Amino acid sequence: MPSQIPLQGTELVDCARANAKQGIETAAYQCGYGDDLNRFAQELRKACEGMNLQVKELSELITDQEMVLNLGEGEIVAPESESEL
Repeated sequence: MPSQIPLQGTELVDCARANAKQGIETAAYQCGYGDDLNRFAQELRKACEGMNLQVKELSELITDQEMVLNLGEGEIVAPESESEL
């Protein structure tokens, strides 16, 4: 459910990160900026700077862990049985 008011600060960064994979239009909408992509980008940059994050593009908010999970490149290492390691 999109925010009724434009998010700011850490809430904006968290929302943008959660929606980054869907693209800037979806992220802006979910964060309460509707179709005002310029204002969304400006406020997101400001929020990232306030958190000491160096982010130039929305895609940079996607963590390496999320990328591995989505690409299925991770390998699960587990014992074959409870008594074998």
